[in-house]
Amino acid sequence: MADIAPKPSNPHDSARLHVSGAALYVDDVGEPGDMLHLAFGQSSEAHAGIAAIDLAAVRAAPGVVAVFTAADIPGANNVSPVAKDDLLLADSEVLYVGQPIFLVAATSQRAARAAARLGKIDYQQRPARMTIEAARDAQSLIEPTQRMARGDARAALASAPHKIAGGFAMGGQDHFYLEGQVAIATPGEDGQVHILSSTQHPSEIQHLVAHMLDRNSADITVEVRRMGGAFGGKETQAAAFAAAAALVADKTGRPAKFRCDRDDDMIMTGKRHDFEVAYDVGFGDDGRILALHLRLASRCGATVDLSPAINDRAMFHCDNCYWLPDVEIVSERLKTNTVSATAFRGFGGPQGMLAIERVIDDVAARLGRDPLEVRLANFYAPGRDVTPYGMTVTDNIAPQLIVKLRKDARYDARRRDIDAFNASNRIIKKGLALTPVKFGISFTTTHLNQAGALVHVYADGSIQINHGGTEMGQGLYIKIAQIVADVFAVPVSQVRITATRTDKVPNTSATAASSGADLNGMAAYNAAMTIRDRLTEFLERTYDCDDIRFTLEGVAAGTERLTFRDLARKAHMARISLSATGYYATPGIAYDRAAHQGRPFYYFAYGAALAEVAIDTLTGEHKVLAVDILHDVGRSLNPAIDIGQIEGGFLQGQGWLTTEELVFDGKGRLLTHSPATYKIPTASDRPRHLTIALWDGENLEPTIGRSKAVGEPPFMLAIAVFSALNHAIAATAPDTRSLPPLNAPATPEAILRAIAGHRG
Repeated sequence: MADIAPKPSNPHDSARLHVSGAALYVDDVGEPGDMLHLAFGQSSEAHAGIAAIDLAAVRAAPGVVAVFTAADIPGANNVSPVAKDDLLLADSEVLYVGQPIFLVAATSQRAARAAARLGKIDYQQRPARMTIEAARDAQSLIEPTQRMARGDARAALASAPHKIAGGFAMGGQDHFYLEGQVAIATPGEDGQVHILSSTQHPSEIQHLVAHMLDRNSADITVEVRRMGGAFGGKETQAAAFAAAAALVADKTGRPAKFRCDRDDDMIMTGKRHDFEVAYDVGFGDDGRILALHLRLASRCGATVDLSPAINDRAMFHCDNCYWLPDVEIVSERLKTNTVSATAFRGFGGPQGMLAIERVIDDVAARLGRDPLEVRLANFYAPGRDVTPYGMTVTDNIAPQLIVKLRKDARYDARRRDIDAFNASNRIIKKGLALTPVKFGISFTTTHLNQAGALVHVYADGSIQINHGGTEMGQGLYIKIAQIVADVFAVPVSQVRITATRTDKVPNTSATAASSGADLNGMAAYNAAMTIRDRLTEFLERTYDCDDIRFTLEGVAAGTERLTFRDLARKAHMARISLSATGYYATPGIAYDRAAHQGRPFYYFAYGAALAEVAIDTLTGEHKVLAVDILHDVGRSLNPAIDIGQIEGGFLQGQGWLTTEELVFDGKGRLLTHSPATYKIPTASDRPRHLTIALWDGENLEPTIGRSKAVGEPPFMLAIAVFSALNHAIAATAPDTRSLPPLNAPATPEAILRAIAGHRG
């Protein structure tokens, strides 16, 4: 059934449109003459009561047509995914700098933005907590501290031959999607509203807007053709902009557009959670971990958003590829007066995985051993194959994958060469690291693991497919097209995928958790197979045979041969339905969150990266010299697309760990709110030597085509860069048996501090 093998050579469905400039995004849609443009009036305070609002100057500003406050919202003042604590417009209190207080509708974007800055708010200052430490001192939490444990970590620590206590910090990250937050709402008849939105979650926006306008979900249609990047930043955060546009369209009867300015976007929208990590680890002479007490603390921001699930996933990935016999993981979810942190590629997994890799590096440093040998000693193995949350690792290919990459990339010879280089060079030091990835695939919120699709075969043999997944550049649409084309054995050019719409496929989950192709691909396959089964039955009756074959040369029914076009025409004339819906729900997953036990993931995706770096010990600057990657995507649906995802994910992870630094001042204002102050990776940061190979294997679980997800797992391959930087810094004082005190991101300043700390 699901073991189809779609043709792998197709380019991205929008590639030609992208390079020619013909791909339409929300901001490219033609604007009618009565279009209104929107901007939020934002809070200038991190935490304060609102005593009074004076908007007279705003209303009198040039081009302003209307101004709205919370009192103008007819239904629920809520754009929150779960907790109902994210208000569209603040009413009595502000919780972070940049929080929307009022909404301006004007004849141009420039006029709306200028007017929005004229509002006068009378604030009553309240205590503000900006940092993890301040929130912890005040016991300011978004939910109770969570604990996941196995065995008796404290007793095992007490009896371990070696013990280390350590800790470090890792920063957040801005999504910096190329297309900013944008939405257009158009009023229809009888209270209906159509919304074009750059969002990963059309159904959530549909439901939130319906509640906000006090309408039924059936009155709201949300449409998404493509996004210019999202990375999790448009899973929940797109809702406020879409809801604002819908409110204005409904109130004024005119189409409304909200295209957020980049600076406003960065100030107002959530980031990756920054974490502080502390650990006590006990281990043997061979480097094998015997006990681990790990403490994670994350800055969640002012509202709940998706922080519970994100921090849960951080806990799930604190083992990475390693058996932890006696372990206790404690996770603090701290509420601060900063913009709410949100989903970001990896969804907490990178933070948990970086924590355990740091522990491994620390153990290796203390013992004076090669970190790769310590990693190999701790891998899951038969009899040592159950995670701290009770899931058995049945598909453990990490050891074989590491061994292959070690050999193919010449790890041992390069390690010796680097040791010799460091011994003879005082200023420039090099580092090398090989780190693995084991990433769980599924939404950890079980009910989200479902998808739907709608397939039409037209009488001329052309095919149209619609599904609940959204295209953000990752190639989901072409993969789904390949799957459907393969079912009918037609060229992929014969399949048209249409924009994701809530009035075609309802109640969809976000395109997130690396599940887009897994869920929607199987739903599309099921829909297409329903039609193919009808066609097969029709041919069996018509030609009195049971030998029906769909091939690239046409459809064979016994000795008869038809083109697919002819078959579609004959079936239509015979009154055979050529339209079908498909549905898929991931089987075999269940998780008890109260106990933190169960099987939250359908399977694991694996990978490994070998990174070589160099640092300048005088300036703290570094260069990633070479990277070799071996990654597991199962039986790839489209190798070219998958390799592109691996490279992009790795570079984004490298940015998180090396250059992308979020800086807030003491009053909660984001200082790094534009490309002038926030440094994402560029083409020059890509290592000159970069090889990417796909692991030759297939998924043990019956996923579509036996493929594996590729969206998030490659992000964590970049941990190899951070570990390699530690190796390079350690070479500045080679006789010191401790891990350099390096925090992420490893900016030049951080590297210089780590060098000074390591040298003592």
